[in-house]
Amino acid sequence: MKKENNLETMRHSFSHILATAVLEMFPEAKLGMGPAIENGFYYDFDLPRTLIPEDLPILEKKMRQIIKKNEEFERVDVPIKEALEISKTSKQNYKTELIKDLEKSGEKSVSFYKTGNFIDLCAGPHVASTNQLGAFKLSHISGAYWKGNEKNKMLQRIYGYAFATQKELDEFLKNLEEAKKRDHKRIGKEMDLFSFHPEAPGSPFWHPKGMIIWNELEKLGKAIRKKYGNQEIQTPILAKSVLWETSGHWDHYKEDMFHFKVGKETYALKPMDCPFNIKIYQEKIRSYKDLPIRYTEIGRVLRNEKSGQLNGLLRVRHITQDDAHIFCMEKQVEDEIRTLLQMVKEYYKIFDIKPKFYFSTRPEDFMGEKKTWDKAETNLENALKKEKIQFEIKEKDGAFYGPKIDIDIEDALGRKWQLATIQLDFQLPERFRLEYIEDNNEKKAPAMIHATIFGSLERFIGILTEHYNGHFPLWLAPVQVKVIPISEKFEKFARKIETELKESDLRVEFDSSDESVGKKIRNAELEKIPYMLILGEKEEKTGKVAVRSHKKGDEGQLELKKLIANLQIEINEKK
Repeated sequence: MKKENNLETMRHSFSHILATAVLEMFPEAKLGMGPAIENGFYYDFDLPRTLIPEDLPILEKKMRQIIKKNEEFERVDVPIKEALEISKTSKQNYKTELIKDLEKSGEKSVSFYKTGNFIDLCAGPHVASTNQLGAFKLSHISGAYWKGNEKNKMLQRIYGYAFATQKELDEFLKNLEEAKKRDHKRIGKEMDLFSFHPEAPGSPFWHPKGMIIWNELEKLGKAIRKKYGNQEIQTPILAKSVLWETSGHWDHYKEDMFHFKVGKETYALKPMDCPFNIKIYQEKIRSYKDLPIRYTEIGRVLRNEKSGQLNGLLRVRHITQDDAHIFCMEKQVEDEIRTLLQMVKEYYKIFDIKPKFYFSTRPEDFMGEKKTWDKAETNLENALKKEKIQFEIKEKDGAFYGPKIDIDIEDALGRKWQLATIQLDFQLPERFRLEYIEDNNEKKAPAMIHATIFGSLERFIGILTEHYNGHFPLWLAPVQVKVIPISEKFEKFARKIETELKESDLRVEFDSSDESVGKKIRNAELEKIPYMLILGEKEEKTGKVAVRSHKKGDEGQLELKKLIANLQIEINEKK
């Protein structure tokens, strides 16, 4: 944790060096904000002209010259009235606005950090001096609204990467280049899996080959959930606002919802499935003998994500969740959480992906009573410990209605992604007045557990596409076998082979093009098809097939029945 904090401090210090360099290049520049971020830093500027990529090497050179001076970062605490005078004198109107915001919040003084001739409003901390800075590289320029509000002026944001050593930076840049090659948007287009269109921003269009991957994942998820006693349901995507007012989403989540008037009523497209699952629970009088009730749903939800945050399949507005909601007695909570944790491990083992667990505690804007939250947090922590799961704590990062367990995964390039989540909720059952009859005939509110394993199917497929670099395992591959006759003379024999493969429920494509055999093989390789069958005179005479795999190359001849059996074993084992 200390190392991460030191790295964050260093990255934030780099943002001040960047601001110093920008002021040298543009003395009239107005400074916005410059925080540390994952892998680096940025700073926002109001500049007299639009920056171009060629400006970045110039700024980098200036930054290196500033760093070589080995100047100290000096903190100066100033009364707020004096701070306002400093910012007004320097004509830094954005800093003046920030100081006024602090004054309104009751602050009596603010801190500045001084490096050489550069001084900036900043809470810190920073490294002691510039010789403690590591390695950096400016990466790109983008637009950013002041304070993230689209009603404010658009500033220019300069991003940079920063690491403790040049070796770490070089490794990161190498992985970044590899990530560009693995970009799921490019691979999806090349493999004809999905597309995006400006008429429906944030909503992928799934092509037939992409739907094969989708359906295989959905089938896997349903099979595992069924094994663990989940019952499948389906709910609408539209409801009156009163439902969201009862759930609390209207107060906490309205800005991220699509809502509109129909006559005198306000309707909203659902951003979450939970209130709809609750309506099904309310259909009957429930007994303690009925619990736990485990509902699962392939839930389509819509969230009004900001257009600037949309990113292929990784950040969408039309989201499909493998959702689950479990209603149970308090004494059943730990066992249900443990079962969900076991499911998570079973899911991700299939993809040879190791999950990392985080326990997220009560946020500032929590709903309900503190003692209820304490009880919920104890349940989650006990379940994690009993499953012998190592986890880290995310302080104050729970949902407004309950604490949660977030599950991150690491892909082939070491990038971390948050996918699955398990949330314990004592609030919604109270708000919706949910009940069950105990064995003493008293009524009591059940606990409610929210859980997704894939999280968003869109995001999971995007991550898998990059993780595998499009080389999907056989069970997921849209096309599993490509049949390649070496000439038109052997097409009849090849068609017979194709038929037998299809009758064995394999996904097959036939290459009837006039290209050379070498070109056909290269095309199949580019299409990332796991297996090719090269068929000619020798194969027609022996009745065998010449097998070429994407991983191993030429594997020689094999009896067709033996090949089919091998492929079916590979598919069933999901290797």
